[in-house]
Amino acid sequence: MSRIAIPATIEAAPQASQASLQSIERQIGKVPNIYRLMAVSPQSLEGHLGMYNALEKGKLSPQTRNRIALAVAEIDGCEYCLSAHTFIGHRFKLDDAEIKANREGGSTDAHADAAVSFAAKLTRRRGKVSIEDLDEVRAAGYGDDEIIEIILHVALNTWTNYLNNTADTDIDFPIVKADPLRLADVERAVDA
Repeated sequence: MSRIAIPATIEAAPQASQASLQSIERQIGKVPNIYRLMAVSPQSLEGHLGMYNALEKGKLSPQTRNRIALAVAEIDGCEYCLSAHTFIGHRFKLDDAEIKANREGGSTDAHADAAVSFAAKLTRRRGKVSIEDLDEVRAAGYGDDEIIEIILHVALNTWTNYLNNTADTDIDFPIVKADPLRLADVERAVDA
């Protein structure tokens, strides 16, 4: 059960969030728990949707954006986001081998691999990547505009991971568990 109360219905959410939740429901047919949780803070929901919608107009494909989300969720140990993005990944025709590679910080597609690998490095190193890391993603054909998009996708996914990890959001997708070995590595780093 979530450690932050999630409005059970759109009508139970703050008035300022209801129109956004209705729009989400029209677009995808339901309102996932993460959005109802965000709705507790109308400004947070508005900010998230604004950034998400802006990034949808970016250069990265929906598949690569989802690949990045999977890599970041695995590193952050967010089972809600792993579950949601595995579900979404299958809808984008990403196969199990690709999703596994994404969760490991890579991709079976060479071009996408550079973006996902860079995103994983950003997440693990808290943004402190080397010039060599930048050179690698540029050598794969990504421009500085796309590199900035990758950074913003990491930030957006980190926010949702932290929100769900803090709230212990009830998962309303087929459940995917984080890799316990990667989680142990993260926990050791936090405790150090």
